[in-house]
Amino acid sequence: MTNELDRTIVELQAELRNAHPDERGQIAAELELALAERELFVAEREGRISAEPPF
Repeated sequence: MTNELDRTIVELQAELRNAHPDERGQIAAELELALAERELFVAEREGRISAEPPF
């Protein structure tokens, strides 16, 4: 999971560097979501947060 997500992040970063100004906002938003998803995955794996519901 992380390798695929890391690859997606690298691709989005490259796209953002070379993007037309009209597309930068959308790519930046996709990149932000991918980074947040990776952080969530890592936090769950390290036990910093739990995916289990609190009840």
